[in-house]
Amino acid sequence: MKTIPWKLLSVIGVIIIALIMVLPTIGMYVQKTDTPTMWPNKKINLGLDLQGGMHLVLEVETQKAVENRIELIIHDLKTLMKQNHLKQKGINRVEGTKISVVLEGQDQVDSFNSMFDKEFKNLRKLPEKRQGDQVVMMFDLPDEESAYIKKLAVDQALETIRNRIDEFGVSEPDIRRQGDKRIQIQLPGIKDTKRAIDLIGKTAQLEFKLVDEDHDLSAALQGSVPAGSEILYEYKKDPSTNRVSKTPYLLKKRVQLGGDSLTDARVRVDQRMNKPYVAINFDKKGGRIFGNITGENIKKRLAIVLDNKVYSAPVIQSKITGGSAQITGNFSMDEAHDLAIVLRAGALPAPVNIIEERIVGPTLGMDSIKKGMMSMAVGGLFVVLFMVVYYKGSGLIADLALLVNIVLILAGLIMFGATLTLPGIAGIILTIGMAVDANVLIFERIREETGYGKTIRAAVLSGFDRATLTIMDANVTTLIVAIVLFQFGSGPVKGFAVTLSLGIIASLFTALIVSRMIFEFLLDNRDIKSLSI
Repeated sequence: MKTIPWKLLSVIGVIIIALIMVLPTIGMYVQKTDTPTMWPNKKINLGLDLQGGMHLVLEVETQKAVENRIELIIHDLKTLMKQNHLKQKGINRVEGTKISVVLEGQDQVDSFNSMFDKEFKNLRKLPEKRQGDQVVMMFDLPDEESAYIKKLAVDQALETIRNRIDEFGVSEPDIRRQGDKRIQIQLPGIKDTKRAIDLIGKTAQLEFKLVDEDHDLSAALQGSVPAGSEILYEYKKDPSTNRVSKTPYLLKKRVQLGGDSLTDARVRVDQRMNKPYVAINFDKKGGRIFGNITGENIKKRLAIVLDNKVYSAPVIQSKITGGSAQITGNFSMDEAHDLAIVLRAGALPAPVNIIEERIVGPTLGMDSIKKGMMSMAVGGLFVVLFMVVYYKGSGLIADLALLVNIVLILAGLIMFGATLTLPGIAGIILTIGMAVDANVLIFERIREETGYGKTIRAAVLSGFDRATLTIMDANVTTLIVAIVLFQFGSGPVKGFAVTLSLGIIASLFTALIVSRMIFEFLLDNRDIKSLSI
């Protein structure tokens, strides 16, 4: 009996910690007051169905990922042919995902086949075509390789989007693959939906290209674009009038440096102009390439291009070493912050299209919360009354343990940062019944032991001991099912599994430890002649 005060102290400590975690949530969601500074700055995260937010379904253009891979192969093919002194009359991507190589002369064809078989074993040869002395070689990717690239594109897009949203600061987003090439996104509590959509859908393909200053921009705008060059625009928004102007640039198509060499991107503020910009850092290889580019093109302009839009095209004044650069523009702080996020998270492997967009209003969420809380209160009230009427004083002990059970579930949700959904509220209601069920088993065992003529203390201890194994069996098997639901289920199912798991653990604690502690405390400190059960 000397150890009981320590047990009691431990139980009280757990309950106090749980109350400290739960009370701020009650203050914020019920009384709508701010959290006092002395309380932990944590609250229960509400799901999309409770607090509103945004539901998106994106479709990845997986075919574009295959086309991008073909373009890379064409670039490598041109480089290798040049290194092997092979002449070609044209290398192009045709019919979307096929490569056409035009050669002249059988000796060139034989040399090309020898190099091709050695360096491009993953490409599939198609029937060649002859046009006089010219031979048109055709290749494409095997079906298995194309399928793998498409699957990888969706996986990479999902991971990139998840990284962007995590840095954006949305609590408990639900991001998962849907079908072969779709991604479902749920963002609870999001307010600026347009900004979130822009952040998620931006391809973020960063490129550094030299401005073509050898040809006339005006002639190019009239349609005479030189080979190897292209026209891209810089867009500027006037904050006072909200009018957008665009400035054309004639750029060389060749990409001098890509965003794949980027290691970091941070928002900084120009102290002189008091305007934000994005400071970027390259890896060792990228820094060396950037130094060479700037060193070889002093007094020329280098355009910083993101998703085929020019952000700036400054004149290179000197060689830039150290692997760092700046992206300047007419940014707001939010725009600069979002640009830094997408650059850090990386470019999407293929463009994505929004095929479903749904905004869930907070009014629906509050209505769901009220109905869920009402059902919990009504169900809990009936359970409390039943226990008091049927088990008298012992029923009051069970009701007290039930109250502790609910507090522990809410504290668990806060501690683990879990999200409370409408099915999650159903899980709490279910565990209320399960928690009482454990006490019912114990009380019936105590009644049986009392009927055998045992003393009150012996009947109580024997009742708890005999019921423990049965309670453990029932709850552990349910817990296993809840874990499986969490592992393989989707959003609403996971929300139900989380609260069910926490409820099972809490009900075992309250039924087998808290209730027993209260009985032992009363038996040790009160002269009880008969048990109210």
